[in-house]
Amino acid sequence: MAEVIDLGEFGDAFRTDPHPVYAKLRALGPVHRVRPPGSDGDYWTWLVVGHKEARAALADPRLSKDGSRIGVTFLDEELIGRYLLLTDPPEHTRLRGLVSRAFTMRRVEALRPRIQEITDDLLDAMLPLGRADLVESFAYQLPITVICELLGVPEMDRTEFRKLSTEVVAPISSQSNYDAVVRLAEYLTELIEDKRCAGPTDDLLGDLVRTTAEDGDRLSPQELRGMAFVLLIAGHETTVNLITSGVHALLTHPDQLAALRADMTLVDGAVEEILRYEGPVENATFRYAAEPLEIAGTPVEKGDPVMIGLTAADRDAARYPAPDRFDIRRDTGGHVAFGHGIHYCLGAPLARLEARTAIRSLLERAPALTLDGPSGDWLPGMLIRGLRSLPVRW
Repeated sequence: MAEVIDLGEFGDAFRTDPHPVYAKLRALGPVHRVRPPGSDGDYWTWLVVGHKEARAALADPRLSKDGSRIGVTFLDEELIGRYLLLTDPPEHTRLRGLVSRAFTMRRVEALRPRIQEITDDLLDAMLPLGRADLVESFAYQLPITVICELLGVPEMDRTEFRKLSTEVVAPISSQSNYDAVVRLAEYLTELIEDKRCAGPTDDLLGDLVRTTAEDGDRLSPQELRGMAFVLLIAGHETTVNLITSGVHALLTHPDQLAALRADMTLVDGAVEEILRYEGPVENATFRYAAEPLEIAGTPVEKGDPVMIGLTAADRDAARYPAPDRFDIRRDTGGHVAFGHGIHYCLGAPLARLEARTAIRSLLERAPALTLDGPSGDWLPGMLIRGLRSLPVRW
């Protein structure tokens, strides 16, 4: 059995900039046994850091998202219910099929004018100030407004929802994480019941309450709560960090910022390079070996946890030459920032639309945009990659 590499030994440097650590691991091989920072005792997981190996693992049906197949139960599953990230086919196929009937590309495209309107309103409020924390004033406000309007979350609830969702994805402690999941479960139960009693609405959650497949299948109350949970969390938390990391990358690479300002048709490529260079999801949520297998020649026993490094894979020099160089004209094809295979991010089109709109509008309306001091801390843990604050001026 391979030795366990304790990632906690790298200290705060690993949270601030994990890329050099992942590079060292890749130089030793594409798969390693690691102990995540803050883990207790003898806990460890396999970590896949190579690009080719990560894409293969993300699509490998022997790596299960359903912990019940090996006797593992998750906190959010107990309190929230079953949802896409905790299921395998055929359950996953059924759930994704039902949500896809309501969350369509047409629905996302129809949001384009409203996303631009929200963006413009936020910039109208922020730009007269001359300086701001971009996270608080812009990068957070846009996606939380979009996803809450899409799902039908009342405006008065959004501040509290932000606190709960941040604690779920980047918890300060296990107790605070538990408390946040409990409170979020209670809130979603009430919200869904309100939608059920209110009758037809034009929001996504209301549609999901009423969505029925050809064979009459519908989402159960628990499944609705799980779906609302994953859409609300994934629908805004990752996009906040995509926008923030994107602006940070551009402001710290003035040649790339100048190239984008000179030709805004490069914005689509810029967003894809941001996803590759500093994607908002550092590692995919856990998978478990449903049977003995090998990953890149490394034996993995049944029941072993496997973490697939999205950030690590997208900095693999075997796939992307000079991977630590930020280059908005790069061919980013095949990046795994949104995953790969059947669990590919359902909200990827919406996240791309919001990021392109936000970055283009911000740069057009703030031509003198620059950093205004050091950025805030990077979020803890190995799931979400993002900054707590980003002071800017213009």
